[in-house]
This record gives sequence, C-alpha cells and structure tokens, in this order.
Amino acid sequence: MQKRHEALWDDCLSLIRNNVTEQQYKTWFAPIVFESFSEDTRTVLVQVPSSYVYEFLEQYYVGLLSKVLTRCFGANTKLTYRIVTDKGHNLTQVVEGETPSEIDAPQNTTRGNKTPTPLDSAVPQDLNPQLDIHKTFSSFIEGDSNKLPRTVGLSVAEHPGKTTFNPFFIYGPSGCGKTHLVNAIGVRCKELYPQKRVLYVSARLFQVQFTDARRQNTINDFINFYQTIDVLIVDDVQEWATAEKTVATFFHIFDHLFRLGKQIVLASDRPPVDLKWLPDRMLTRFSCGLIAELEKPNPQLCIDILNAKCRRDGLKIPADVIQFIAETANGSVRDLEGVVNSLMAYSIVYNSNVDMRLAERVIKRAVKVDNKPLTVDDILEKVCGHYNVSQQQVFSRSRKRDFVIVRQVSMYLAQKYTKMPASRIGQLIGNRDHSTVIHSCSAVEQRLKVDKAFGEELNSIETSFRLK
Repeated sequence: MQKRHEALWDDCLSLIRNNVTEQQYKTWFAPIVFESFSEDTRTVLVQVPSSYVYEFLEQYYVGLLSKVLTRCFGANTKLTYRIVTDKGHNLTQVVEGETPSEIDAPQNTTRGNKTPTPLDSAVPQDLNPQLDIHKTFSSFIEGDSNKLPRTVGLSVAEHPGKTTFNPFFIYGPSGCGKTHLVNAIGVRCKELYPQKRVLYVSARLFQVQFTDARRQNTINDFINFYQTIDVLIVDDVQEWATAEKTVATFFHIFDHLFRLGKQIVLASDRPPVDLKWLPDRMLTRFSCGLIAELEKPNPQLCIDILNAKCRRDGLKIPADVIQFIAETANGSVRDLEGVVNSLMAYSIVYNSNVDMRLAERVIKRAVKVDNKPLTVDDILEKVCGHYNVSQQQVFSRSRKRDFVIVRQVSMYLAQKYTKMPASRIGQLIGNRDHSTVIHSCSAVEQRLKVDKAFGEELNSIETSFRLK
C-alpha cells in the first residue's frame, strides 16, 4: 500500500513539474519527502527541510498543491507537513496545511517566466553587474589598516567560490573604503571570468526590489533571479535592521548560493555580532567564511592615497598641504578626495596657488572636524532652511510638491548621516512608515542620476552640516 501511495505522490510531482519552471521545482518541490497517506483521514504527510520552505509553499503554492492532490489522491485530500526544526538533534514539528475554498483546474504559475524589472534574467549575458568600473584594486591603495581585507578580496576575485573565504564579510566605519573594495572584487572577477553572473546591489535596493515583488506577486521570479547569480555582492547590510521579511528571503537566497558554491560578499558598517537582528543560522554561515575589519586609514595611508590621487589626476599639491589634509580629514577617504577636489576648484576659480592658507580655508568648509553626530532635527533644520519651508509643513499630510521634496530629501539625508533604521526615521519625520522612507531614498537617488542641479542643491545642504 505504501508503494502505491508513493507512486501517487510521484504523479503529484509530475503534475507540479509541468506547471512551474524547472528552477522553481528544484528549489521548492524536489526537497519534499513523502512519508505517508492515511485513508481514514485522507491526509498526506510530507517532510520539508525548514519552516521557510513550509511558509513559502503555503503562501504561494497552496492552490497548486491542493489541485494536484485532488487529481491524484481524490477529493477532500489534506496536506500535513513535518517541518525539520533542528537537523542536529533531529527535531521536527507537524503542521497542517491550509485548503483553499475554491479549487479550479491547474494553472501555469510562471507568469511567462518574467522577472520583475530591472531583474530581467532571460538572457544571462545581458545582466548588468551594476559595478563602478573606476573602483579597482589598482586604485585601492594598500596600507596597514586594509591589508588583510584587500589581500583576501583579491583572492576572492581571482578564485570566486573556490577559497575558504566564502562568504566574505567586510565591516568598517563610513568612509574607510568598503564600497570601493567590494566593487574592486566584482570588477576583477568580471575581468577574469566574463561569463560569470556578477551582481553588486545595495541592501536598500534589494529591499525595494523585494517589496515591489511582494506587491506585484512576483516573489518567485525575484528569488529565481538572485539564485542564478555566481558572485553576489551586497553593500550596507546594516540597513536591514527592521526588515524581517527581507532578511528571511535573503537568507534563503544566501543558503541556496552557498550550497552551490557561489561566492557571496557582504559589507556593513559594523560586525555581524552587532547586527542583533541577524538570525543565528546566518551568523553560523558567516563563521564558515571570513569576517574582516576595514579600519579607517591612518595618516600615512591618507598621505599615500592623496599622493596617488594627485598622480592620477595630474595635480600638484605641496607636501606640507598633503600632510595637513591627511591629519585633518578624520581618516575618511571620501573627505580626502572631497578636500582635494575643492582645493583645485578654488585654485582655478580664484587663480591662486594651492598652499596651506587655502587648505585651511577649504578644510573648514569640506570636513566636519568635530565628532558630534548629526541628528534628524539637525538635518530637518538645514533642509527646511534651504527650501524655506517649516517643519510643520513637512510633517503634514500635504502632497504639495515642495513639501514632498523636502520630506524626501530629509529622509534620504537622515538615512545617510544617522544610523537609525528606516522605521525610526519615518516616525521622526511626520510619523511615516519605513516603506515611505525607503521609497523616498530611492526617489532621491534616481533623481541624483539625472538632475545635476538637484545634486548641487544636496551638496550645498551637506556642506552646511560640516559648517554647523
């Protein structure tokens, strides 16, 4: 009798396979293990490898499962799951599945196998890796503070998925070069292995894509796309602090890629142990690879970075000015480059030499030399003052364009300059929810790409922060 029931379950799998993509079948249905069928209660008992698989099946495939069970086992057949909760101790939990109120004929659930824009993966070679080709290893100057991460990063780029450094987790304070390093890994890997699917994505963009996929009911395609990546690079993962569903979905993608030997590179402004929202299972995976700290560059490395920039851009800056900038710029690579750019602009506009007096003048405007952190109130004050609107107008529910812009810019800058999660920023700026903050940040980023004048406005506001 058991063999006959197993044969019926095989028939169920065949029907399912005809109604989903091969990737969906392998991901969600192939791991299911048939256990038994009770004639008395008309219940099929199957085992699934995790609660995540169970939840995903129940959320997106309950209709399809009910249809094929009815077709093969007969009407009123119920599905019960045995969920593996702890493989090490062989612990399981039995949960009854839901039954849809209406069961129609089996339908194709692939929606034409379309992936949500911009994740079109129909033609693998058309994937845009989203890398900054100017951020390479040759322009990433080595020093004591970054030697280990840089060396490991180069090894990862040259042998993706083949070293013990998988996953590779990089952490360090803002401005220390994390984004440069992870981009360099991607660029070098793409140079050596052009056929590999390499993708750089910010944590914020990943969350926006996930939110859109849920809203459009294309979560399967979203996951399927990311499961095709050979080298996945995710920047600023600390921004997922309040995004529980995003983290759960990423872990499934992460686990799938990890088991297939695909390379994963993650960057954050703090170590994994300080990311309290990370599930223990993900922390365990990190311990299998390498966690490397990227420290702020010391004054000597700052001097080397400045000299390299001068050589690259054909600039002439006196050694004493280089020394002064290196010791004043708070160990931030971004500040170093910003100061040099400002020096050259002032020198050209005012037809003056780059000397210590000019450097001191620029430093006051370009570098925040005190360590007092910015608050959301500081940001609101500067942004509202720049656009000449009141905070009450920003906090209101008005959709007037002027107020919306100020609201979006405030949220974007709060996300950039504070370590607050999106939910907290939303509460402080008009009591909005975290999805509004994510949308606002995305809108500002998109406008910055096409509106030069808008970019200059934001630069002006950010300069006012440093003069505070």
